[in-house]
Amino acid sequence: MLIMVMDGQGGGIGSTIIKRVRDKMGDEIEIIAIGTNSVATSRMMKAGANRGATGENAVKINSQKADIIVGPIGIVLANAMMGEVTPSMAEAVSSSGAPKYLLPLTQEKVKLMGMSDEPLPHLVDELIEHIKEVCKDV
Repeated sequence: MLIMVMDGQGGGIGSTIIKRVRDKMGDEIEIIAIGTNSVATSRMMKAGANRGATGENAVKINSQKADIIVGPIGIVLANAMMGEVTPSMAEAVSSSGAPKYLLPLTQEKVKLMGMSDEPLPHLVDELIEHIKEVCKDV
């Protein structure tokens, strides 16, 4: 099972996801950290990712290899994260055949209707339960 965690800016969301997935699921899950910048990638690597890469081409290649894609909703929005998510990145993630688990955290002018404003730790706990279900089916 290959989980791609994508984040940008400071990598705080991605590193939180990776750390919590590692704590709850151990080392049997392979996690790749894909950052829109090197700071985000570095922080996610320190959180426990197996491998990491940075930039547009890394997003394009790895989104096609991943079994699951995880990140904030901005990873599917062109020009999100203060312009770090290029239209090509958003398209690559959106068109990947992998299931996408997107956390409704955004600095963009996007409001997801019907979503609760749960804090990041609660959202990650819910995410981990979904990942466990997918892993059980594989």
